[in-house]
Amino acid sequence: MNSRSLLLSVALAATLTACNDDFLDKFPETQINQENFFNTEEDLAMYLYNLYDFPGIGLYTADAATDNAATTGVTELKTMMISAPSSQTLTSGWDWSSLRDINFFLENFQRAQLSQERLDHFEGLARFFRARFYANKVKRYSDVPWYDEVISTNEEELLMKPRDPRAFVVERIMEDYRFAAEHVDPTSAAGAVNGWVVKTDFARFALYEGTFRTYHPELDLQATADDFLRTARDVAKDIMDNGGFALYSTGHPDQDYLNLFNQTSLAGNSEVILGRYYEDNLLNSGWWEYGFGNYEYNPVKDLVQTYLMADGSFYTRQPGYETNEFVAEFANRDPRLSQSYAYPGWELIFTSTYSQGGGLYVQQLAKNFSGYHQIKGFMNSTDQTVRNSVDVPVYRYAEVLLTYAEARAELGELTQGDLDLTVNLLRDRVGMPHLAMNPEVDPVQADRYPNITSAQRAELLEIRRERRVELGLEGYRYDDLMRWAAGHLFEKEPEGLYFSGLGKHDLTGDGEPDIMLIAASESIPDTKETNGLGVPLIYYRAGTLGQDASVFLKNGTSGTVQVTADRGTFVAPKYYYRPIPQAEVRLNPNLSQLFGWE
Repeated sequence: MNSRSLLLSVALAATLTACNDDFLDKFPETQINQENFFNTEEDLAMYLYNLYDFPGIGLYTADAATDNAATTGVTELKTMMISAPSSQTLTSGWDWSSLRDINFFLENFQRAQLSQERLDHFEGLARFFRARFYANKVKRYSDVPWYDEVISTNEEELLMKPRDPRAFVVERIMEDYRFAAEHVDPTSAAGAVNGWVVKTDFARFALYEGTFRTYHPELDLQATADDFLRTARDVAKDIMDNGGFALYSTGHPDQDYLNLFNQTSLAGNSEVILGRYYEDNLLNSGWWEYGFGNYEYNPVKDLVQTYLMADGSFYTRQPGYETNEFVAEFANRDPRLSQSYAYPGWELIFTSTYSQGGGLYVQQLAKNFSGYHQIKGFMNSTDQTVRNSVDVPVYRYAEVLLTYAEARAELGELTQGDLDLTVNLLRDRVGMPHLAMNPEVDPVQADRYPNITSAQRAELLEIRRERRVELGLEGYRYDDLMRWAAGHLFEKEPEGLYFSGLGKHDLTGDGEPDIMLIAASESIPDTKETNGLGVPLIYYRAGTLGQDASVFLKNGTSGTVQVTADRGTFVAPKYYYRPIPQAEVRLNPNLSQLFGWE
């Protein structure tokens, strides 16, 4: 099956959904008749396409409300931290319809007259999706009821069962992953799940669970953490040794990293383990131009300051780094910074949501936005066909390398050879110096993660930096902070560009001013001053949060751009979990709340 026919199959599969309501509440009969379906390999494949739930373009804005990016929109954790959340206000997440679909398949797929090998393949696919389903439930609730069969309305004992312990549920998840890893075919059409996709997800979850148990003593599961870390290590190494993947590189360190995220065809890309493949007028990407403009989402300074200097030294060691203005921030840095953030001198072509217009990029400042803009995943093209056809690398080999490196360092096993097989390959792509064993500790990085217990703490700090930089703005940060018990970093107030004071400022790096900051009490003049190139300056009225101003600065007339008045408080360990919605507890009183939730 080629990628085009796979797109058509997935679109058709969307019409075959069985049950869309919570099966613990309502139990409509499935629309698929057991007697006339599950008879052929095509039936099985079509059914399973309906279970695909991988992210698309939204992946690039999924870091919102972390220390990587801010949002003026509503997110669950953001609301929790500034309010008084309870099981009555947190009502999402307790949805079990896709589990019923999975278990329904597992109870019927063997009707197909296929070889045992093919039946095992399809069983493995279904169990992979069940593992993913329960992995997400465990991340959210910790203890959850385990079901591996379809529940009917008269099975009251099963319907009213309490939570199963996390350790029990996770072991069932691991069993599903192991079966899938052993039996799912390693080859597939572009965009379909194969054995390497399964193993990548398996390694990801094993790393998550191993580190979560390491850094969350409230679970009393720390003694078992290393078992999961060893699994993450071994599965990642299997992919590295046998998967045939390699980092995407054409020998252009100034553009290869960026180009991975703005291609209209990732099919056959050596780094892409799983992609979302789109084609204009067949399955449009849904590409969202607002990711660049000032609409809710905006990357922030804390991530900018994490990137190293081009010589491998800490940016935070530079004298006066805190007061570097925009042009200075991007000078002599890790090339991935200017391939993720719009940089001084970048040319904007597609201007749909950007009122400054096209041409040489000049920062657009606006209330409650950082002033930074993201080009990673941004399609800088006026061609709608191109934007509709951009592919998304959902799972890429870079993550596998980082999984292996982190697991080895957590276990205290990391060697220079491991670094050369992982972190240093990522650095080679962008022309960065190699990471060596026993690196100097960056005090800023160490302050972010004071609870690291590994004997290889210094190495682990830099692996975490590399992970944040390499996977930045791809939606990994929330899970990483949760598993590392770094909830305090959600409290960090998001900040934007730094301005030394009112007056003229150069944002393009050509030595000529581009904007004029004036006091909030002043009015923007009708006749604007021009720079040495004859270009009128863009005026902004600067003030503090709450004032009638165009841009908010920390000190009113100077300082970093302020995004929000108060990020709120992260209550640990409570906020690492969510309560079961109160309405569900009323239906089943055996569902108790954990970790201080009521």
